[in-house]
Amino acid sequence: MALRHGMKQWYLFESFLNLSFMQERYYTSKIDWKELRPMILKRARSRTKDYPIRRMVPVAEEVIRAREALIKGVSALLQVVPVKSCEFCPEVYVGETGHFMKTCRGFKQLAKDQPHKWIDPQLKDILVPVETYHLTDPFQPEAISHNQRFDFTRIPAVLELCYQAGADFPQNALDMQGSRVANQEMHSFYQRYLRHQASTDLPEGIENQKQIISSLANMTLEVWERLRFGVQKLLLVYNAKVCQHCSEIHVGPTGHKVRTCGMYKYEAWRGAHMWKRAEVDDIVPQNIVWHRRPQDPVVLEDSGRDYYGHAPAVVEICAQAGARVPEKYFCMMKMHGLAPKL
Repeated sequence: MALRHGMKQWYLFESFLNLSFMQERYYTSKIDWKELRPMILKRARSRTKDYPIRRMVPVAEEVIRAREALIKGVSALLQVVPVKSCEFCPEVYVGETGHFMKTCRGFKQLAKDQPHKWIDPQLKDILVPVETYHLTDPFQPEAISHNQRFDFTRIPAVLELCYQAGADFPQNALDMQGSRVANQEMHSFYQRYLRHQASTDLPEGIENQKQIISSLANMTLEVWERLRFGVQKLLLVYNAKVCQHCSEIHVGPTGHKVRTCGMYKYEAWRGAHMWKRAEVDDIVPQNIVWHRRPQDPVVLEDSGRDYYGHAPAVVEICAQAGARVPEKYFCMMKMHGLAPKL
C-alpha cells in the first residue's frame, strides 16, 4: 500500500515537471545589437533637448540658497547649543555630556555594545557630507569607467543635482565646512548681543539673547525643511542612483562603473555597485540622534534605550535652541511616551 502511494506521488510529480517544461518557452534573438547601438545613442542624445526643464530651475536655485543658509545656521548654533560626537563612530548627541548607552561600533563597525568616547563635533558630524562625481555632460553616452575615476571631480550630491537641473552655484558653495561663514555669523551675533547687553540691564540682555537664538533656530529649521522638500521635487524629475550595499550616490540616468563598493574582495561583483533609485534621505541624510524628553533622566542610561525618542540632528539642535518642532517629528521623538523605570 505504501509502495503504491509512493508511486502515485512520483507519477504526479513527473506529470507536473512535464507540464512545466511544456509551458516554458525559449526565445532566441536574431537582432544585431551592434547595428542598433548608433540608433540608441542618437535617441539618448536627442533627449538632452528637453533638459533642463525651465520650471525646475527656480526649485534648484532655491535648494542652493537653502543649503547655504542651513550651513550658516547650524554653524552658528553649534557655538551656542552643546553637542558631542563620538571619536570612534558617527554617533552624535545633543547635550552637555554624552549619554551612557553602549552603542559604539568602532571605526570599521567590528565592535559591539561599547561605550562612546565623546569629543567636540565638527560641522560634518551634523550635516553628513554626501559627494558624487561631477558630470559636465549629464547625458554622456558612456558611463564613468573604473580607470576614469580620477578624471572627474567630486562635489556634494545636492549641488550636482541642482547643476543638472539648470542652476549655477558659486565656487564657495563647495566649502562644506563653512568656517569663514560661521565665524562671520557668530561675530555679528555676539556684536548684537553685546550692544543689547551694554544698553540694558542683565535680565533684559539675557532675554534678548534667547530671542536671537530662538529666531536663528527657527530660521535654520525652516531652511532644513525647504532643502529636503526641494530635493524631493527635483528627484521626481531627475534621476539619482544609490548603491544597495554602500552610500555611494550617482546623479544621472545610469550609475557609474567605478569599483569602489567597499564589499569584500571575494564577492562576485568585485567592488561594482548595485544601483537603485535614490531617495531624499540618501542625498540629504537626517543623521538620527537620541532625543531627551523632560520625563527622561538627566543622562540617558543604557537600560532605558527602548523608551527614548529620536530626532534628526538638525531638528534636535534647533529644538534645544528654542525652535518650534513640526508635528511630523512628534512620533519619532516619542513626546508623550513613557519614561524608563530606574
